[in-house]
Amino acid sequence: MQALLEIIKKTTDFFAAKGIEHPRLDAELLIGHALGLKRMQLYIQFERLLAEPELEKIRPLVRRRAQREPLQYIIGETEWFGLKLKVDKRVLIPRPETELLAELVTQQVTTAPARILDLGTGSGALALALAKHWPEAKVTAVDASKDALALARENAVSLGLEGRVGFAESDWFGALPAGETFELIVANPPYLTETETAAAQPEVRDHEPRSALVAADEGLSDLRKIIAAAPRYLAAGGLLAMETGIAQHAELLKLCGVAGFSRSESKQDLAGRDRLVFAWL
Repeated sequence: MQALLEIIKKTTDFFAAKGIEHPRLDAELLIGHALGLKRMQLYIQFERLLAEPELEKIRPLVRRRAQREPLQYIIGETEWFGLKLKVDKRVLIPRPETELLAELVTQQVTTAPARILDLGTGSGALALALAKHWPEAKVTAVDASKDALALARENAVSLGLEGRVGFAESDWFGALPAGETFELIVANPPYLTETETAAAQPEVRDHEPRSALVAADEGLSDLRKIIAAAPRYLAAGGLLAMETGIAQHAELLKLCGVAGFSRSESKQDLAGRDRLVFAWL
């Protein structure tokens, strides 16, 4: 038998040798998950001796992380904007940048929107966060992936929001009824180029769904479609809020003007880079 702290240290060293960014944190989270313990519980049991059946629970998880499978996929969930979301290889892992989008939208939209549309919902993160923030809003979440929609529905049920969010399989606006309008449209579409994806960390490049990452036309293809079509689905004065690539904003703001938006602006991420586009009809 080996002490828990020794297993954590060995796993940390192993992860560091594999190039994992936060080896100690990942070691603690994975080992805690395998043993059914929170991190704080680990700290008060460092001297605990682990029997072979417990080590057998830990080893396969460590092997998966060493192959650079994302920690969130291995654990099966992530904390995001106050929500506990199920995640797996069907969807992108919700990012801090998207959390910032939700935060800024809820700060800037001072009158609760009656109807909200989430384009490319993935895990359902944005739709569910906004449904929770505005309990009276009717939220529609669409995605072209049946698998992603299935997971988003699971998250809605687990959060008790299944009656508040409607889900539909749709290539952006394609399946929406004609004449339907929304006070708020949010979107986190694919916006990476092939080159950017090839240079990404293995967790992203090798494990997350490529269709949710990469767009043609230097990453602009889906953003162009959304900007061009959104005015037909926005109520007067409505807001389109999108997560985008950091080198795309001059073109995107120009496209917003061509599409008929009265005002558009870039908003920066936590590193000070242009990351979000907000456009008002």
